[in-house]
Amino acid sequence: MRKTQKQQIESLLSQMEEAQEQIKKDIGQGSVQPAMELLEDCQTGAVTIGTLIENTEGEGHPSVLLLEEYCELVYQIHQNLEGNPKGVNQNKIYKLLRQKLIKAANSVKNDIPIRKEAVFLPYKASMWDSLESVWKAADADPNCDAYVIPIPYFDKNPDGSFREMHYEGNQYPEYVPITKYEDYDFENRKPDMIYIHNPYDDMNLVTSVHPFFFSDHLKKFTDKLIYIPYFVLGEVRPDEDERIEGMKHFCTVPGVYNADKVIVQSEDMRQVYIKVLMNASNDHSAAARKYLEDKILGLGSPKFDKVANAKRADIEIPDEWMKIIRKPDGSWKKVIFYNTSIAGLLQYNEKMISKMEHVFHIFKGNQNEVALLWRPHPLIKATVESMRPQLWMEYERIIKKYIQEDWGIYDDTADLDRAIKISDAYYGDGSSVVQLYLQTGKMVMIQNVEMVT
Repeated sequence: MRKTQKQQIESLLSQMEEAQEQIKKDIGQGSVQPAMELLEDCQTGAVTIGTLIENTEGEGHPSVLLLEEYCELVYQIHQNLEGNPKGVNQNKIYKLLRQKLIKAANSVKNDIPIRKEAVFLPYKASMWDSLESVWKAADADPNCDAYVIPIPYFDKNPDGSFREMHYEGNQYPEYVPITKYEDYDFENRKPDMIYIHNPYDDMNLVTSVHPFFFSDHLKKFTDKLIYIPYFVLGEVRPDEDERIEGMKHFCTVPGVYNADKVIVQSEDMRQVYIKVLMNASNDHSAAARKYLEDKILGLGSPKFDKVANAKRADIEIPDEWMKIIRKPDGSWKKVIFYNTSIAGLLQYNEKMISKMEHVFHIFKGNQNEVALLWRPHPLIKATVESMRPQLWMEYERIIKKYIQEDWGIYDDTADLDRAIKISDAYYGDGSSVVQLYLQTGKMVMIQNVEMVT
């Protein structure tokens, strides 16, 4: 049973207890008709409670049986009042009713466990790893119902208006049960916890989740809105002011402000968030620090959990990839994970295009020994198409050429962890993927766009 349902039952039981007090007074004053009407109200309350318990806990529950006994007693008292009101002792009636109601109330308290309801709202399937280990823990809890509800998002035009809508609910692992966002009634269900990994609301210039799922709106439907970043950052210490200046915008987004809890990747990052938020509010009081210390939790990123627990032997690799990875003798080539970021493309423009073409030329010439797995950032298309339309045409050209030549792997799937696990080394732009890759202990090489020889 949900917490809100149990609170509703407890409220009804309290009202019935008050009614019994009034019934005692009415009978003592000779007001039989009001007492009989209150008895009818008590019976209706008991039936309502019993029906709710049966709907949530099943038939034959001990609390329902006790409520049935209570209803039988109420009926008998009602009949006695109707037939011989003068022969009724108000103190005896009150004592009998109170004893039965206390037994039922105690059963409700002790025999009905509270079930929690946790809702997870990923938007891009490729970012599901930022929530997965938390969902797994909730799903394994026998007293928790966990729902994964992928939400729609939109590309945005330069003027901020919405363009194409995307829904990626069919791109999640088979072991993740998906609930359609249209099928979950947030207002009536009021989940105990809602987890989000998109913190931007209407502040993202390139994409936006549906406004219904903005963090300030979701707060209306839960007592605990929890934000876990979809990214991991290079570790920053609280005393590194210059580095903090370059990442503080991650700390001052709507999702951080609106969330009841924010889970970040480390204790150092927790202290950085606290420092940035206190500076942003210009409030350095002990109360402000205590509030933020309770709110920001440095429990680690689920993305690290996903990388740590993934095993190459458990990963399904498409046949078309294996044709590129395997040598004629059946052994594997060295697999290089080539990652290109949004920031790199927007910063270097055509120069980055030239760099990528040079990289492809080098790896194509060594394809007998090395397999290149190119995995661009999943939001490159939406970002560049919106902010650099001319650059997008050039970028799209090299994508088509790379795919048509079919000597390397092009990975635009939602499964980042597969690319990390099957590759032998990382090469590409500095990005949050680097922080994940470092967890594997494998080699990481950052490309220099200026070097094209």
